[in-house]
Amino acid sequence: MSFGEKYPSRLLEDAVGAIGSLPGVGKRSALRLALHLLKQPAENVHHFTEAIDRLRDDVRYCRVCRMISDDDVCSICADRSRDSHTICVVESVRDVLSIENTGQYHGVYHVLGGIISPINGIGPSDLTIKELVERLKGFDGDIHQVEVIMALSGDVEGDTTAFYIYRQISGLGVKVTSLARGLGFGDDLEYADQLTLGRSIVNRQEFRP
Repeated sequence: MSFGEKYPSRLLEDAVGAIGSLPGVGKRSALRLALHLLKQPAENVHHFTEAIDRLRDDVRYCRVCRMISDDDVCSICADRSRDSHTICVVESVRDVLSIENTGQYHGVYHVLGGIISPINGIGPSDLTIKELVERLKGFDGDIHQVEVIMALSGDVEGDTTAFYIYRQISGLGVKVTSLARGLGFGDDLEYADQLTLGRSIVNRQEFRP
């Protein structure tokens, strides 16, 4: 069967359509993956699909920082060796993983779930900014010892989000910093190399709106 012809099976066509709906997976790759799955033992495929089902149905979000977790509180927030006075504000779970891979940061996080983007219909109320403010207001300790790191992408939307958050928390008495500009304008944390990202964290500077 040459590519572009009708599929010999509706089941195969449906599988290719499902796999091809994933970001970055084209029709050719989806067909190749579907045919690969057909060659695997049934128990392997069942384990694969069960893992995906459990990810979608059973995953939780940490009630403190909104990181993906198996429990109500994620392993990072529950780790007493982490510096709970330093909160790194990031756009997504991917950014947490990127920063953790540098080994240069030992504080905790707050995951916004996105950035302010009017063109995409995303406003402040769609993010966990309110939860961040409430988290800071309810901090058990000296609020003046708390540092909030703005670790958002260095583009216009990231800067807009950081400025909005700064206006919400600047009166609380917390120290607000941002990543050092080792990251170029428009860079996403997800794609920054570990050395550059690590240095940006270590050499962070006072946030200037």
